[in-house]
Amino acid sequence: MSRVVLEGITKRYPGGVEAVSNVSLVVDDGEFLTLVGPSGCGKTTTLRTIAGFEQPTEGFVGINDNRVNTVPPDKRDIGMVFQDFALFPHKTVAENIAYGLKVRDYEDDYIDERVDEMLELVELPETRDRMPDQLSGGQQQRIALARAVAPEPDVLLLDEPLASLDKKLRETMQVELRSIQRKLDITTILVTHNQKEALTMSDRIVVMNEGHFEQIGPPEEVYSNPITPFVADFVGTANIFTGTVSSIDEETATVDCGTTTIQSKDTEDLAINDSVSVVFRPEHLTVTDNKTATDGAGDQSTVFDGTVSVRRYTGDQIEYHVQTADGDTVVGVQRVSETNAEEGTDVSLRLSADDCLLLH
Repeated sequence: MSRVVLEGITKRYPGGVEAVSNVSLVVDDGEFLTLVGPSGCGKTTTLRTIAGFEQPTEGFVGINDNRVNTVPPDKRDIGMVFQDFALFPHKTVAENIAYGLKVRDYEDDYIDERVDEMLELVELPETRDRMPDQLSGGQQQRIALARAVAPEPDVLLLDEPLASLDKKLRETMQVELRSIQRKLDITTILVTHNQKEALTMSDRIVVMNEGHFEQIGPPEEVYSNPITPFVADFVGTANIFTGTVSSIDEETATVDCGTTTIQSKDTEDLAINDSVSVVFRPEHLTVTDNKTATDGAGDQSTVFDGTVSVRRYTGDQIEYHVQTADGDTVVGVQRVSETNAEEGTDVSLRLSADDCLLLH
């Protein structure tokens, strides 16, 4: 069982700077887990601590039920892929892939067989005798991955491996990398600051902020049910208002946000006068003309009237930034076929109480 365990990990640098603060985590065998968060949140330090390049100030790291705090990186049976790929420029593709196997004193015949197997896995058999500078960025990334998994490590660690690729290639490699991980069934931990990358590739996501784990869960859960305003704001796009619960009527709560009131059915553990953050996603808003939205609003919807200040066409949809009369900005997203309001147009944004989260 290739499990990775972090128990009470704290990493404190000279001067009292605490990069990671008392975090605990269990990564299951064969799981693809992603650490995501803004720059400086501690995700790379956490990964380097698992790899053995950093020693925790407190706590312990376990791999396969073995405590490995004092075990050097080359003895932890891990494979690692870096942002810059770190291929040896003076070695051929085959020699790069074979490096970890030679260090472990495998037989030459096995090494040749394993190199061919890895080249087939990453679909680059024709590059065997090429030098790294003769490969494209995507090819170099795949060879770096092949080198990392050739010795059959227990755990694969990925430190922003796609960051240097252009957008289209990066999205292609996300699919390929995930496919390879599934074929190998290898426990994998990825570090990225790219939220979409985390959402599309992971079994679970760990959202980090200022050295802490803010939320851990499957991508759908983290996106749809963020437990803190930070998670809601960082993972995807969110409209966030702050206010006070003014009433709770049957299954609906009304929140007074100063300039507007918003209704929500998220009433669990809620009481009148609670201070809350109101969170709703742009795709949950319906953009219409003022009259249509008001006529169809009903008692369990909130309507924001305003003027389109920014209109962003993204191909299959349009993103609207709507400035309300109270000075608030609300972001809504609609498919191109559903609406086509220009900048300066008066519109209404309708929000169902079902789609509105309340966070303490």
